[in-house]
Amino acid sequence: MKTLFTAFLFSLLTSACTKEKDMSVAKDPDTSFVAPNQGTSFTYLAIGDSYTIGASVTQAESFPYQLQTFLKARDITVADPKIIAVTGWTTDELQNAIKQAKLTQKYDFVTLLIGVNNQYRGYPIDNYRKEFSELLQTAIAFANSNKSKVFVISIPDWGATPFGKNAAKSPQTIGAEIDAFNAANKEITLAAGVSYTDITPGSRNAKTDPALIAADGLHPSGKMYAEWVNALLPKVAEVLK
Repeated sequence: MKTLFTAFLFSLLTSACTKEKDMSVAKDPDTSFVAPNQGTSFTYLAIGDSYTIGASVTQAESFPYQLQTFLKARDITVADPKIIAVTGWTTDELQNAIKQAKLTQKYDFVTLLIGVNNQYRGYPIDNYRKEFSELLQTAIAFANSNKSKVFVISIPDWGATPFGKNAAKSPQTIGAEIDAFNAANKEITLAAGVSYTDITPGSRNAKTDPALIAADGLHPSGKMYAEWVNALLPKVAEVLK
């Protein structure tokens, strides 16, 4: 199962995936109005895994780019997101990639979503807690040590997807494990004084709403990502206004 799943995920990364645009994805608003920040373009760093790059949807449908578009509709100009994420990454792999990127820039805000592959591979939660805590501190450092400009997103429940229904573990077991990983990342996030957005309950609506899942049967669709952005939007807009 692990080999099949890993091959499946990496084939998604290397293939040119397209899908019909969902009507719930934000539309480009009228750009004739001058934003209150008078031309300033905020910078945004998004770090994570397949959920951050938007595997199996167009770039515009991924949640970082939808967030950019939604903010633009509020007259908040954000440069194209800097994304450090690859399908299949665990916390340690993300840590290594950040080190290899050797970024020196500070960003106006940062999002962090990581952990599903730790859960899938059966990695210990204690290891996850340690590495997630370190990644959170890295995210805070990238936000110029301003905790209010870091936004953690919970892990969605892939057990609710068509792919999850045919996994080696039952959807109920997958869901329980996802809950345990989320309990860990939520505790760490809130203890650090950082914003936490719980999108997991909404991700489980995929059981009855196929439109929430991309054509691969595993990853979120543009419609689900739009729901995530709607939850994030007021929090991010508040710190950028």
